[in-house]
Amino acid sequence: MWRSYLIILLNTAILFLYTSWMSWGAVETDLAGTSESHLIPCTSPFPLPLHYGDKRIKVSQPVVEMDGDEMTRIIWEFIKEKLILSNVDVELMYYDLGLPYRDQTDDQVTIDSAIATQKYHVAVKCATITPDEQRVEEFKLKKMWKSPNGTIRNILGGTVFREPIICKNIPRLVPGWTQPITIGRHAFGDQYRATDFVISQPGTFKMVFSPTDGSKGQEWEVYKFPGGGCGMGMYNTDESISGFAHSCFQYAIGKKWPLYLSTKNTILKAYDGRFKDIFEEIYQANYKPEFDKLKIWYEHRLIDDMVAQVLKSDGAFVWACKNYDGDVQSDILAQGFGSLGLMTSVLVCPDGKTIEAEAAHGTVTRHYREHQKGNPTSTNPIASIFAWTRGLEHRGKLDGNPDLIKFALTLERVCVETVESGVMTKDLAGCIHGLSKCKLNEHYVNTEDFLDAIKNNLDRALGK
Repeated sequence: MWRSYLIILLNTAILFLYTSWMSWGAVETDLAGTSESHLIPCTSPFPLPLHYGDKRIKVSQPVVEMDGDEMTRIIWEFIKEKLILSNVDVELMYYDLGLPYRDQTDDQVTIDSAIATQKYHVAVKCATITPDEQRVEEFKLKKMWKSPNGTIRNILGGTVFREPIICKNIPRLVPGWTQPITIGRHAFGDQYRATDFVISQPGTFKMVFSPTDGSKGQEWEVYKFPGGGCGMGMYNTDESISGFAHSCFQYAIGKKWPLYLSTKNTILKAYDGRFKDIFEEIYQANYKPEFDKLKIWYEHRLIDDMVAQVLKSDGAFVWACKNYDGDVQSDILAQGFGSLGLMTSVLVCPDGKTIEAEAAHGTVTRHYREHQKGNPTSTNPIASIFAWTRGLEHRGKLDGNPDLIKFALTLERVCVETVESGVMTKDLAGCIHGLSKCKLNEHYVNTEDFLDAIKNNLDRALGK
């Protein structure tokens, strides 16, 4: 009898220790140059399951998890607990990138998360708020913090690749796009780090370059203003353009698709010509044999010619764009394929190993306001799910873990098949029926019901 009591007592103690540990997300930042360890309480509205069992897929290396804000933060927790951790045994290096904690740590947590990504090579990120004046007042922030995506990109470098998720029953504004088009945006420099100004009187606008070695500098006269006007100076670096090129070539090889670079080098002969020359040099020196082996190709096109070609194509290629072009064209692609809620976003670093996957959309503030009032919402979680799957798939490739890759691809297939079966959120139903005509439980379901449908379909696909 005493042995039975002892076993019960031991089980109770183990359960207490386990639940106590799982209620905290310990972020050990034992990396050079990072701040002290952060111990961040979990904020999940869903209880973490205690009965994972022994059939979960084992993952040998950690994944960096970057939590976010508002409605996407709530959905993110459901995805993590009900879809991912119930099937995958993975150590998550958790960083709370929610705006309140970024403010509390003076944005150090964002820097730490990027450095951790450099160490572990795989990160998955929830959508986050980039504060403006209104958000500074709403959250009583110390200052208007920079975009966390921008901070992470500046540390990691690389290229943001966006690719649509195609569902057969979601109509496309460009019907000929039967296969995905991946757009690679060079997310550094150009207009986004430019110095621009307004002038109010006649004068001469000049640019000056002063070498650090003290040698003779250069000076260019840009324009003699007869009156008021505006001006701008912008830049890029060979190092950044080279990293952009390597990321694009490696991504195209991974997809087994051709790669196109678009510029306006006929007008910006030196500036855009530098992009064209560096891409060609790197292609010939490093990637042409592999491209030939895969029977794919690299080609430079003028941006206006490329836009026309994209509209006429059926897809299945990678499009490398300069910063501004990529910013604009990625949204055109998203809408052309049906919805920004069906768009993946992956930051690929020049080393070919390090990635950060996230949803291409924002934090869905309007839905979050309704959620705060206790009202149901119909928020599309698919892009957030694909952030997890793209990260886990890459982890599987790095670790040689075919079971993890298979799980990630299965979850992606389940998401698409669920929508194609007629179960979807309001934004997707609006693409088919028009938002004004959509009816709850006839054309679309609410957020929780859609996530439950995904979970049930995933369980069936995994043979549970």
